[in-house]
Amino acid sequence: MPYIKQSLRENLNPLSRNYPENPGELNYQITRLINMYLGTKSDITYRYLNEVMGVLSCIQQELYRRVIVPYEDRKCKENGEVFNGLFSR
Repeated sequence: MPYIKQSLRENLNPLSRNYPENPGELNYQITRLINMYLGTKSDITYRYLNEVMGVLSCIQQELYRRVIVPYEDRKCKENGEVFNGLFSR
């Protein structure tokens, strides 16, 4: 959730070199970035909101494809398969 303490907010400006240390701070920085983008628009319209949702969706998918899948594949090799034969039928 992006609702972090007021005293921490300025230090977490997404354009600064201060990086988030937990999920709440990461959420806050992403929210600030989205607010900055939407702030450049003359009005908040479905188009701009849809653009933001599309970008967030693409980020999620790319993170999954490039980071999470290789991680899970590595862990499967290290620790063994969990779906033992489920997909080989």
